Amino acid sequence: MSTDDIEDSSAPLIEHLAELRTRLINSVLALLAGVVITFYFADPLLDFLVRPLAKILIEYGQDPTLIFTSPQEKFFAFFRISFLGGFMIAFPMVAYQLWRFVAPGLYKNEKGAFLPFMVASPLLFLLGASFAHFVVTPLAMRFFVGFADIIPALADVIAGGDPDVIPADTSDIKTVILPSIKESLDLTLKFIFAFGICFQLPVLLTLMGMAGLVSSAGLRSVRKYAVVGILVLAAVVTPPDVITQMILFTVVYMLYEISIWLVVMVERKQEERLRQEGLADEDDTKHPEEME
Repeated sequence: MSTDDIEDSSAPLIEHLAELRTRLINSVLALLAGVVITFYFADPLLDFLVRPLAKILIEYGQDPTLIFTSPQEKFFAFFRISFLGGFMIAFPMVAYQLWRFVAPGLYKNEKGAFLPFMVASPLLFLLGASFAHFVVTPLAMRFFVGFADIIPALADVIAGGDPDVIPADTSDIKTVILPSIKESLDLTLKFIFAFGICFQLPVLLTLMGMAGLVSSAGLRSVRKYAVVGILVLAAVVTPPDVITQMILFTVVYMLYEISIWLVVMVERKQEERLRQEGLADEDDTKHPEEME
């Protein structure tokens, strides 16, 4: 290879790296803007996120007050909320930058197939986050708070009531929950993030099916291993209670089955395209389900 050929081949690489740098800078700026915007609304967002726990505490007759255990705890709580919210706000811009970087290297049919997933991904994440906040989090909080033997009289004492109501016999004193904002928020955000990511399973498997990395027959053949993997996932990303673990397992397994059918649809479209282009016979492209 001559020196001119080497220089010609290195020029496109430098251009791609420069474009990649521009896309990354734009994505980071969008993320920073989203974090700043979300930080301004962090206080009402914090109230929204801890509301399930507050409602459970009220049901048990306790003042729904969350405490700080360190001076900087509220600031870092706001920062965690701002980062997650900022990423959600910036995701359309980040996805657009990714699309502009990879689109020139895609065929027309690939562009048409890839673009819907860019829209479906944030919607599925939002669906999973909503399911976690409105369904899973209240169940988990009720499960954990149920372990505490909360007495309304003691709650009143902590809130500034009459100390004479404390029982003389210390054996009658029950535990009262004083939830920390850090621990409560971490648990809530863990649910939101875990379910939001798990709801991306159909998008991931469908894209892998379009790329030929997985097949519907292969996904069916490893179904029993997928069940074990989902059980392990549910045990890792959820607290140690059976209710939330079974909810996550059921949801993710349903998404796995839905993904199989989405991959089937992708395979049938690919087979139809091959038949129209005359690259395959009718028998060669017949789906296994159609041959039974």
